[in-house]
Amino acid sequence: MTLDSAYIRGSLAAILSVLQHTSCPQNVYFHFVTAASASPSLLRTTIAGSFPYLNFRIYPFRDSAMAGLISTSIRSALDCPLNYARSYMADLLPPCVHRVVYLDSDLVLVDDIAKLAATPLGGDKVLAAPEYCSANFTSYFTPTFWSNPSLSVTFSDRKACYFNTGVMVIDLNRWRAGDYTRKIEEWMELQKRMRIYELGSLPPFLLVFAGNIAPVDHRWNQHGLGGDNFHGLCRDLHPGPVSLLHWSGKGKPWARLDASRPCPLDALWAPYDLLKPPFSFDS
Repeated sequence: MTLDSAYIRGSLAAILSVLQHTSCPQNVYFHFVTAASASPSLLRTTIAGSFPYLNFRIYPFRDSAMAGLISTSIRSALDCPLNYARSYMADLLPPCVHRVVYLDSDLVLVDDIAKLAATPLGGDKVLAAPEYCSANFTSYFTPTFWSNPSLSVTFSDRKACYFNTGVMVIDLNRWRAGDYTRKIEEWMELQKRMRIYELGSLPPFLLVFAGNIAPVDHRWNQHGLGGDNFHGLCRDLHPGPVSLLHWSGKGKPWARLDASRPCPLDALWAPYDLLKPPFSFDS
């Protein structure tokens, strides 16, 4: 997970949900990536104070080298360099870490994360995630992209579907061997020269991996509970079972609860909230 002061409340809720629902919490090791400019000691104290026996390590993400690759998106929150740290985990984490489950900070699990971590990746897949093939995949890229045959051919030989990068199982050995960080950066460099997408760190992942990932049941990412990116309107769960609830989108449950304007599903997040007001992270 990434870790910063703005989302620490969500991070702690996510950690608590993982620990409460796994059969062997002592086997869970957390890798937290934080901005190099953040206060790691304060973050460490907050994590350790809430979970005294947690196995974890904090890695500083020195984003200055890639900050020039970031293009503005439809929502300013998506432009934070730390949002791009998921592309650099293979470099940040030690070589002895072979597989990780990447989780956003605005979610809670209601099932054993060991089941998700054990997702089969087959003989050649680098990552696994729930796919949503009913989504309008073309909308994630601009007309400039689709009208350029040398670019749109990227998807010609694969059945590309949208997937949410907030929940992924990643084989770091295969990622390192295939130099996938560099492949993502190449698309980001192109984006700086000609606008081919609008949504921050997601489209480069789609360009590199869509249509070539291992499937995960949708129960492991009931996403979009934060509402739409423009108005933050409340949303319901997708049909089917639930193992993970994800408040992706504009609205975050802690903000809506504090403002006394919660969505109905925010009540499912509230039991995991360890930093209710008047707590202040900066105090």
